[in-house]
Amino acid sequence: MSFFSRLACSAAFALSTAIPSVAQEGSLTISVGFGPTAEVPDPRASFNGWMSNQTGVTETLMGIDYDMNLYPRLAEGIEQASPTTWRVTLREGLAFHDGSPVTAQAVIDAIAPISDEKHAGHNARVAKLLDLAGMSTDDDAVVVFETNSPNAAFPWSLSEPAIAILGTPSNAFPINATGPFVFKEAVPEQLYRVEANTAYWQGTPGLKEVNVVANSNPASAALAFEAGEVDLVINYPETDFERIKQTGAQGFSAPTPRLYFYTVNATSGPMADPLIRQAVSYAIDRGGVVAAALSGVGGVPAGTVYPKGKGWAADIAAPYDPAKAEELLAQAGAVKDGGTWMVNGEPLEIDIVTYSSRAALPTTAELTQAFLAAIGVKASITVGEWGASNDAIKAGDADLFLQAWVTTPQGDPGGVLETLLKSDGGSNAGGFANARLDELLDQGRLTFDHAERKAIYDEVQKIIAAEAAMIPVFHVSQTNVGVSGLTGYQVHPTETYWITHETKLTE
Repeated sequence: MSFFSRLACSAAFALSTAIPSVAQEGSLTISVGFGPTAEVPDPRASFNGWMSNQTGVTETLMGIDYDMNLYPRLAEGIEQASPTTWRVTLREGLAFHDGSPVTAQAVIDAIAPISDEKHAGHNARVAKLLDLAGMSTDDDAVVVFETNSPNAAFPWSLSEPAIAILGTPSNAFPINATGPFVFKEAVPEQLYRVEANTAYWQGTPGLKEVNVVANSNPASAALAFEAGEVDLVINYPETDFERIKQTGAQGFSAPTPRLYFYTVNATSGPMADPLIRQAVSYAIDRGGVVAAALSGVGGVPAGTVYPKGKGWAADIAAPYDPAKAEELLAQAGAVKDGGTWMVNGEPLEIDIVTYSSRAALPTTAELTQAFLAAIGVKASITVGEWGASNDAIKAGDADLFLQAWVTTPQGDPGGVLETLLKSDGGSNAGGFANARLDELLDQGRLTFDHAERKAIYDEVQKIIAAEAAMIPVFHVSQTNVGVSGLTGYQVHPTETYWITHETKLTE
């Protein structure tokens, strides 16, 4: 029985014993905080496409480069034929992993299931991004997309990893894609393994295989790296980043649009009151959080949704002002009694939920708890899985959900906010609703002039700040650690790209 077959049969995945201490020649082992969701995770469903894109299995029509610019990937080019019509021309000579040609009809066949509720590749989030009225071919190399309404974000949406271009699956190629690596197997929540596609259209990959192993405990991942069991750790603990580099390891760090923020329960409990939400925001010393949770190397305080310098951030600050926080609590009708804020005769208590797969999350929650205690507000913390935390907010069993999202994964500002804060957003677990915000998010899609779009999203951010629709804490720089022989790798700002055909590992 092979090592990975034994792994599939194991009831528990112990990273320290399951991964060989010396990597195979041309093999790269990556540790990350999450694993695949199925034995054959359809890249179109949920966020499965992130891992298949990150490992070089799947590719998209358009891509985002390291400067956050949009570029043609499998497409040779894209043009707008009318407000609702887009023509995408494919590159010549593309083939799927099984050798069959990539045609315009194959692209349509790959994308259509995203909108089909009965298909395993259905993805309501991505179907909203595309908003397709129909697709057709104009010879074998041109796909014509018709949208239901004008959509300025459409070309950017085609970089979404879930919009993977796939051929007909088979036993040999269950994920029949176009990338430099071929999917070989997955063990749910444990392992994702790929091998080189020697016929890749941009050249032979520099690695024979890549193994992605899941370890939800960042400290355990760090120990596995020091033991020589993994070659690259994604989201290495920030507090240990400077020390590990002194051992000869490579440190990879770059700013990203990933925002650590609180989703608020806007429908019940204390966070249903915008004044109390604002008070919580003023009570958080964001600079102190960055210094303590990230050791000063991992991020910058966030006043708004988007990071400064990435093109979409409005000029909004989030000052640390405990006195203002207490003033807002009083305006909300709370009364301070013996150092404790009371609401309707009961102590004001805030339930915070978060998850542990990112090292800075529990620490940030604990620091928030301390900042609230300093002004007389009690907070409790529950650390579990992401799904459980999301369910708690949705059910009204928690008040704040600390999480971390990339706010511009396709380079465009609208998609994530539509998901998180629009009234019908698929991830609006806190139930926030604002008619003007909904209207602006719709306008953002319909407006093609960049300056006009910037003004729209500036107003969106001002509403978010005024209502404390979410509470931004900091934007993080992803800190990854690799062995000294790793080349052809760098942190991508969207976090959706890891391995290319140029990535190599040498002794």
